Amino acid sequence: MRSLDAPAKINLALVVGPTGPAGKHEVATVLQRIDLADRISLEPGPTLEISGFPEDTLVRDALVALASAAGVEPKWSVRIEKQIPVAAGLGGGSSDAAAALRLANETLPTPQSAERLHELAARLGADVPFFLTEGPQLGAGDGTELSPVELPQDYFVIVVLLHGAGKASTGDVYRAFDERHRAQGFEHRRKALWRSLNEIHEARDLALLPPNDLARSEVADALLELGAFRADVCGAGPAVYGLFAESGPRGRVAGQFAGQARCWYARPAG
Repeated sequence: MRSLDAPAKINLALVVGPTGPAGKHEVATVLQRIDLADRISLEPGPTLEISGFPEDTLVRDALVALASAAGVEPKWSVRIEKQIPVAAGLGGGSSDAAAALRLANETLPTPQSAERLHELAARLGADVPFFLTEGPQLGAGDGTELSPVELPQDYFVIVVLLHGAGKASTGDVYRAFDERHRAQGFEHRRKALWRSLNEIHEARDLALLPPNDLARSEVADALLELGAFRADVCGAGPAVYGLFAESGPRGRVAGQFAGQARCWYARPAG
């Protein structure tokens, strides 16, 4: 049985615009992996069996789609070992699906091309194609149009998830965004994002990136007070990340949120 880590992601920026012809919002987002990761193991099997995470649907959908594209039966045994919090905005399900696609594709008599895997991934969810790439990426269109960006990797990440913080459905989050008319000024904000990317030379410059259009959190304000040089909501939330120049604030963050939240400590990952 072969295995892959399936890392979480944070959105270093998320600028959201109006819906396009296909009914999806246009976005400009900067995606960065972190080394908080699930573990996906896979081998050929008599049927499609997935263990370790009963709530999974995306890995199963990904493997059924791959088998259909390859003209084979979906016969794999998969084990999911979860470490990434579920429905927190960290892309755990999407990352699991991408890892399963990679592993299963290697078992095919004729593996699918990277371009074909990207197409399959884009149909599964906007974040899935990102996890088939390497390094930080700028996502455009509906988030699946990716281009690599060079960003500093020498910082620490603390992810905070308040106890009981529930995630609204992605559809509800975007509907609330539309009701607030937040898409106005999208072109201006997108250009500001592009300009800020050109001004990033060291880790602290990541603070120049615009804030998340979809969500705000008082937790981010608290992380800034505790020494983060940037803090924001992960995707549509509810998890929040803080970027720190050193690991020293871990104790202060743990103390600040003791009894209120779970915290994870991570580094950027390729």
